[in-house]
Amino acid sequence: MTTSGTPHEQILVRVFGGPTALFTYGGLRFLTDPTFDAPGDYPAPGRPLLTKTAPSSGSPADLGRVDVVLLSHDEHADNLDTSGRAFLADVPLTLTTPGGGQRLGGTAKGLADWEEVRLDRPGGGTVTVTGVPAIHGPGKREEVEPVTGQVVGFVLTGDGLPTVYVSGDNASLDPVRQIAERFGPVDTAVLFAGAPRFPILFGGETLVLDSAQAAEAAEILGARQVVPVHYDSWAHFTEGREDLVAAFAAAGLADRLDLRDRG
Repeated sequence: MTTSGTPHEQILVRVFGGPTALFTYGGLRFLTDPTFDAPGDYPAPGRPLLTKTAPSSGSPADLGRVDVVLLSHDEHADNLDTSGRAFLADVPLTLTTPGGGQRLGGTAKGLADWEEVRLDRPGGGTVTVTGVPAIHGPGKREEVEPVTGQVVGFVLTGDGLPTVYVSGDNASLDPVRQIAERFGPVDTAVLFAGAPRFPILFGGETLVLDSAQAAEAAEILGARQVVPVHYDSWAHFTEGREDLVAAFAAAGLADRLDLRDRG
């Protein structure tokens, strides 16, 4: 698994199901939102029941070295499950929300909006990871966060490297526009999609991008490659692979959609 040595080239992303994906960037190996538990229910007091419906296409033992976990948030099992939490103990660095950094402790570091961290690359040079805004539901951030919590996205940049955006559980195109203004065009966008909904939350409106919004986000970002995640393996995801294909085709962006088989 390798990344491009020059901008505007695609990177290879291995998708495991749900929000979990692995890619190499600047010689460092990054994993998004680790979820490797078997199918089952995840009850939590005061929260809707989460049900995982399909196993991941790999296990932590299959990953090899992971240098950094990009964790959009730690509070929901469909983004960080039991095995994912255990896995964090063996990772040198986990980047997440400010609140998540405090809750997780250890090697976890929280990133505020537009906060940067520079990581040393093997052989010299650095990769910059910037925390970027995300809103986990419809409406204004100050209205959404008390219900669904903080979420962070990430932008990865480096000399001679493509620009990569990892959205996290974002449901709003307003942060996408802000990110495009600062970093666009983006070479690879790892977009969390799936249109998750619960009737008891926000009147059943989506908590993360639906397929049409994902296509619009790709257009706003000028993304050359879009790798969707977070659209399968959980019961509350209401749109899947076929919806993504149809939405990107309708937007004239079918050639940008990278829907590789899992694993």
